[in-house]
Amino acid sequence: MNQYEVMYVIDTALEEQARQDLIARFATLVEQNGGAVDRIDEWGKRRLAYAINYKTEGYYVLMYITAPSALPRELERNLQISESVLRYLVIRFEGALPPKREALKPVQTPAHAAPIAPAAPAAEAPVQEEAPAEEVPVTADPVAEV
Repeated sequence: MNQYEVMYVIDTALEEQARQDLIARFATLVEQNGGAVDRIDEWGKRRLAYAINYKTEGYYVLMYITAPSALPRELERNLQISESVLRYLVIRFEGALPPKREALKPVQTPAHAAPIAPAAPAAEAPVQEEAPAEEVPVTADPVAEV
């Protein structure tokens, strides 16, 4: 039995219940074909690097499975048939499972927090004014004199 990492992107136009059913369908497919689902990480809605079928956002799902070597081909076939799956990738994975990745959350400052004051300027050294440079007479046409 081999370990695999399956990443797929689901269309965001899909309803929440239909999306959960689709994720469960792929997990059930793995179990019915002699594999085991180790973990499913739902990364949530993210912006795509480029538009796919005129869509700029997708719902990312990462699934770690342990399965026989024939299962990835069957899983890829089902991922390709599904119209709700925009992109997918199945790769062989070796070693221990990495820690669960948390979804990215935007950093927000609390409304009650005081605004950050600018840093106090360092002790300023007195600025020395430069003496004006001597004026050099300019000839009208330096090339004509030669």
